[in-house]
Amino acid sequence: MKCPQCVYSNPDGVKFCLNCGEKFVKQNTPEDDTSFFYEFAHYVDAVPKFERSVEPKFQNIFSRVFRNHSELEAERLFIVGTALTTPKITEVTDTWPKPWLFARVFIIALLAFAGFYIGVSYFHNINFIPGLIITGAFAVPFTTLIFFWEMNAPQNIAFYRVIYVVLVGGILSMLAALLFFDILRNNINPITIGIAEELAKAITVIIFVRYRKYRYILNGLLIGAAVGAGFAAFETAGYALRSLLSGDGANLYNTIMWRGFFAPGGHVAWAGLTGAAFCRVQGDQPFKLSLLVRFKFWRVFALVVTMHALWDTPITGMFPFGQVFLMAASWVVVFLLIRAGLKEIGERKLSV
Repeated sequence: MKCPQCVYSNPDGVKFCLNCGEKFVKQNTPEDDTSFFYEFAHYVDAVPKFERSVEPKFQNIFSRVFRNHSELEAERLFIVGTALTTPKITEVTDTWPKPWLFARVFIIALLAFAGFYIGVSYFHNINFIPGLIITGAFAVPFTTLIFFWEMNAPQNIAFYRVIYVVLVGGILSMLAALLFFDILRNNINPITIGIAEELAKAITVIIFVRYRKYRYILNGLLIGAAVGAGFAAFETAGYALRSLLSGDGANLYNTIMWRGFFAPGGHVAWAGLTGAAFCRVQGDQPFKLSLLVRFKFWRVFALVVTMHALWDTPITGMFPFGQVFLMAASWVVVFLLIRAGLKEIGERKLSV
């Protein structure tokens, strides 16, 4: 059915255009406005089936980034995860999603940061400094989080819930890390820093995913990334403020830029890996402490702690070359767990 407004080819039977939202209402026929929401929800459930690829190749995964997308396509993404708009497991396709919204979010964040930068650097208005720090601190971690959200094929976590985890999980994990640092205050080194911070994030992630509602590997990856994004952004904001108070304006920008560059392969990815590993061992089981000693969880958590410790090790060449390598290694494991998550969905569908 072609839309008379935008000439978009819609599936047969829809009551509105999936591209521009134009209603297909027959004349002299009463229509219930609420029915459009349920119709919309029905086709949101089908979104995972479209534009997918089986092979996890970069040209497939990122092939939709540079295409034109309507506002309605973004709206489809933002309404998923509710009781009415979560697809059944049998309706979810276990092939690789093709995310694109994260790129738009990154561009918007860059434009906002540029605006604050102009206000501070060219107009010398200190009122722009808080916005500069906040925008700079959240831009890349939040963009990376949107990528994980789009890769969450079950689409069973609402966006407002993700924001809640970013804010609450971010501050809880930071407070937990401070508690561990206080306990280890006489023995602070890269290894103990890695253990303290990753353990703090792991505890926080498990608090959010221990309920069986979030039982998929991809759910754990998303919730973990949300906690990691909050931790990374708040930490970056703190370091940026320290640079500002030291009177070194150039160091303020260097802090934001370098920490933003490495953010995708740091706290966001590490916490995401921990969350995915925990959900992998928990499955449909109720939470038990014994799950934390499973090898499949510990090998990932130990890897995350090791990468964090190496990241902070003050050896020659670690910054930036060693950290670039660690960032790449983190994302190799991320894609492996995404593949495991999609395989899990396929197995769950067969068991239904």
